[in-house]
Amino acid sequence: MKQLLNNFPYLSVKQTYFLFRLCLAGLFMAHATMRFFEPNYFHDFGVFLAKRNVPLAYFLPYLATTVEMIGGPLLIFNRYAKWVALSFFGISFGGIIIIHFSLGWFVGEWGTGGCEYSVALCMMCLMVAAMDREQQDRRTALQAHTFPSS
Repeated sequence: MKQLLNNFPYLSVKQTYFLFRLCLAGLFMAHATMRFFEPNYFHDFGVFLAKRNVPLAYFLPYLATTVEMIGGPLLIFNRYAKWVALSFFGISFGGIIIIHFSLGWFVGEWGTGGCEYSVALCMMCLMVAAMDREQQDRRTALQAHTFPSS
């Protein structure tokens, strides 16, 4: 039993990071996909945003959905991860400001629609962006220390 506990989580950092990206991508793609099952979602959310004087209110739901649907696969395949994470962060942080903050902290149990889940998503986005930047820095450092071929 001690050996089992010592080896937890049984995955490498690389494998865990892949699952982390897969999870984040899946959460955003699922969120975007559900919009297509809600009749008049895009118009109704545009109206909601317009009432709060959000610029481009009727365009933003389409933009967020497009970013989530395109960004998800890019994140899964670790392409432009920092930029996808920044976009997802913007969507989540915007949701906190426009919707969730006024509803309190808790999403469920002790509240309804609060910002705790969105804060967790923002932190996940920051982790992906930081990991991608670190990977890019390593590649750049390796390229700087290689000798040109003759």
